[in-house]
Amino acid sequence: MKEGDNKQILKVISKLNEFQTRWYAAREAESYGRGGIKRMHEITGLSRTTIIKGIKELKNKNLRINKRVRKVGGGRKKIEENNPKLIISLKKILDVSTAGNPMSFMKWTNKSLRKIEEELKRMGHDISYRTIGTRLKKMGYSQQINKKSFEGSSHPERDEQFCYINDTVKNFVSKRQPVISVDTKKKELVGNFKNSGQVWTKNGQAEHVNAYDFPSFAKGKAVPYGAYDINLNKGFVNVGISSDTAEFAVESIRQWWKQLGKKHYPKAKELLITADSGGSNGYRNRGWKYFLNKLAKEMKLKITVLHFPPATSKWNKIEHRMFSFISMNWKGKPLTDWEVIINFIKNTTTKKGLKIFARLDKKKYEKGKKFSDEEMERIKIEHHEFHPEWNYTIK
Repeated sequence: MKEGDNKQILKVISKLNEFQTRWYAAREAESYGRGGIKRMHEITGLSRTTIIKGIKELKNKNLRINKRVRKVGGGRKKIEENNPKLIISLKKILDVSTAGNPMSFMKWTNKSLRKIEEELKRMGHDISYRTIGTRLKKMGYSQQINKKSFEGSSHPERDEQFCYINDTVKNFVSKRQPVISVDTKKKELVGNFKNSGQVWTKNGQAEHVNAYDFPSFAKGKAVPYGAYDINLNKGFVNVGISSDTAEFAVESIRQWWKQLGKKHYPKAKELLITADSGGSNGYRNRGWKYFLNKLAKEMKLKITVLHFPPATSKWNKIEHRMFSFISMNWKGKPLTDWEVIINFIKNTTTKKGLKIFARLDKKKYEKGKKFSDEEMERIKIEHHEFHPEWNYTIK
């Protein structure tokens, strides 16, 4: 049989369904004579058993041809149906190796498919790396490239702190206790100033704004401090008019509790706050702990605070779950007064159902308040064993 004949056979087979392929290969094997089955096996890749089955079917005069290639319910069973323990084992491996933001539901794994295959086979599961890749896609995993987001050199125990945050958040959510991510958004000048971004308008009707962004031209400044409930996908923004101090940060959390928290968590006994390591809610800020202590007494809740390691503030959930959408909502529009700012924030929504509540805080907050050692010693604070400077509970 010439090479051109082989190519012709493969071309014909590519157009046939399963039983047609079997019969065609059987007919060619028969016409070839002795050694025909072996020859067709080498050309087509069909097993000898399949070709022999085709020969028998061609000789059977009572053979009925159905439109279906396979019987109803035929085909290989899903791997989880044959071995339900396999998926459990796979999840255990991924829980240990999942990379990325620990509070995100988007997942990717830092283990290769072949490494996972090795571990599963070590656990007694017979599975190929290709099948693992298919299962991972169905489970919500994907391959990701590195994304620039760190603001400086990373802390040597950054990953351990992320794991600690992840485990603590899971624990609070399982107990139906509130978990919020807090931070201060970029301060905004209030007035007829240029705001980055483009909006659709009729030709020649672009809004005209001040040529210079001098603070002296502004009506004031807006200081948005937010609290984002990662479980309910609801946010709260307290828009201040003075300084971003620890007292202002804690007052914003107090207002979140009054407006949202108390309503959604009437039986709450604890509150978990994830925050950056610097600024008005930094772990070195005495005022932050002093005013949190007063808030804990007022709310009658234990308040646990977990800080993100230095230079990882962009991983704070509030940044890309809430603040980024607020910025997109008011892009290209001058923030002419505080009412405009509040309305833009309130009307920020997403396809995933984000809702944001906002209020204007007209109180003037004093900068540079000092807190004595005696005042700090009176705070009932329990530092955790792991990184006690970052992780603590105020009782």
